[in-house]
Amino acid sequence: MKKVGSGRLRLSNLQIVAIGYFCVCMIGTILLLLPISAVKGNTTLLQAIFTAVSACCVTGLVLVDTSTHWTLFGQLVIMILIQIGGLGFMTIGMRFMLLVRRRISLREREVMVESINAYQLGGIIRLTQEIVTGTLIVEGIGAALLAIRFIPEFGLTKGLFYSVFHAVSAFCNAGFDLMGIKEPFCSLVPYANDFLINFTVMALIIIGGIGFFIWEDLYKHGLQWKRYYLHTKVVLATTGILIFGGALLFFIFERSATGAEMPMKERMVSALFQSVTCRTAGFNTIDTGSMSEGSKLLSILLMFIGGSPGSTAGGIKTTTCAAFVLYMISGVRREGSATVFGRSLMPDALGRAISIFTINLGVVLIGALILCALQPFSGIDAMFEVFSAMGTVGLSTGITRQLTAASAGVITLVMFLGRVGSVSLASALLEKKAKPPVTLPTEKIIIG
Repeated sequence: MKKVGSGRLRLSNLQIVAIGYFCVCMIGTILLLLPISAVKGNTTLLQAIFTAVSACCVTGLVLVDTSTHWTLFGQLVIMILIQIGGLGFMTIGMRFMLLVRRRISLREREVMVESINAYQLGGIIRLTQEIVTGTLIVEGIGAALLAIRFIPEFGLTKGLFYSVFHAVSAFCNAGFDLMGIKEPFCSLVPYANDFLINFTVMALIIIGGIGFFIWEDLYKHGLQWKRYYLHTKVVLATTGILIFGGALLFFIFERSATGAEMPMKERMVSALFQSVTCRTAGFNTIDTGSMSEGSKLLSILLMFIGGSPGSTAGGIKTTTCAAFVLYMISGVRREGSATVFGRSLMPDALGRAISIFTINLGVVLIGALILCALQPFSGIDAMFEVFSAMGTVGLSTGITRQLTAASAGVITLVMFLGRVGSVSLASALLEKKAKPPVTLPTEKIIIG
């Protein structure tokens, strides 16, 4: 991990990324506190901070309804925070520097690599341009499809704004919506039987959540599976298993709950949508609080896994989950290394996967325990809320609006950790100035 700066203050790249997100959240908080941002002109500091962090960390948990509490200006601020949080503030900043023809220094390129979790330094400028261009194209297509429904319903101006807002929110896996004008905090429940809205939002969520590097690989090699990088193959395979496997389980779990009175087609689409949105998006077409206990537990698992590296999504990521499972299988088989698609995983993959898994799990369990200590929530509801915050998902069983200031502070911190990355943030805060010059002797311990 490289250090930048001079004199006494020397910041690592990860520290710059963490501080950058913090600054964006604070700027968003100040803007949302302005009287022009709220319909009634008054917003508490807690509401502003919580909303700004939720938007910048592309989570979607809210204390106040987005459509009825915030004015057009406030909603624009939220949408911009979502876009910055989804693409990464360094991506936006670097694109702006390119527009004004400012030279990008080596240090800034290194920070960009850390910001989007890129493979290497080479080609980072070109990748940044492709990310921004691809994002605008995908969001534009998504907005155009949504406009087919929203313009006839809300009129030209409001319909266009709603289309753009929801396209940005879906692509960035944020989960913010403006449907509170129909019923507060209803998300996309009014459109549960609208297949155009459902499949457009699902497509945006998936495209935004698979990762920017997958775009590049698919663009270069088309449908030639054998020519894809191992990373691309693992991401696509894991994503497919999670989406369709999750949909099947939701379909089974909800047959006697929220899907009891639904037509078969609507039940199938609803199960598929829930499986997709749990992977860090935060929209819902069914009442999350009314789901069966099995569906809530499944949602927690999917929220914990999240999307893929270098994407707009959160969670421990699909590759971490895949590496964990592959090494577990290789351990059971007593094989020397984990293999997949004719390749062996790098030796350090298991160590990093374990670190990410255990640190994230530790954070959410501690957060859930604190939440239960602060307020009399059920264990499943508390865990659902904290896992949702950590995975930057935004789904809730309905307890978000009941949070006290202390509980909201816990969720705010967990959302920030989920976006920056708990492992990355821990590394940034605890990084040592120099590695020890010697390696300690090794010795075996009995495992299992």
